[in-house]
Amino acid sequence: MITYQLIRHGDYTEAYRIRIAVFVEEQGFVNEIDGMDDEAWHVVMYSDGVPAATARAFLDDKGLCKIGRVAVLPMYRGQHLGEQLMLYFEEELKKRGARQFKVSAQVRASGFYEKLGYERHGEEYLDEYCPHVDMYKPPFSE
Repeated sequence: MITYQLIRHGDYTEAYRIRIAVFVEEQGFVNEIDGMDDEAWHVVMYSDGVPAATARAFLDDKGLCKIGRVAVLPMYRGQHLGEQLMLYFEEELKKRGARQFKVSAQVRASGFYEKLGYERHGEEYLDEYCPHVDMYKPPFSE
């Protein structure tokens, strides 16, 4: 069974465990814990009660929502959990005022976001050593 926990100004322990496992231990990023988590919304997805995936988002007062740190633990990949996580998180963020979504996507993951309706904008750039590209989901109306 899949369940979710939304976190704002709370305990990020499970989110950190997933992010460190994926971004630091697996992918080699160094600056994962950046001191900005208290400004963000977080979601942790649980599979049968076990933390499996996470993401965080920053929502500005104009409705632009920047989603990042999307991570699925290796043993849970290939089950469409990342897609489910994103769709759930987007819906929850819409309830809180999001009108448009942006991701800074690793280029190797851009196809994942394209399947969710995101479009590339601008040139590729490096975040630490890894090529990224900004992607936006077209604005929506109620």
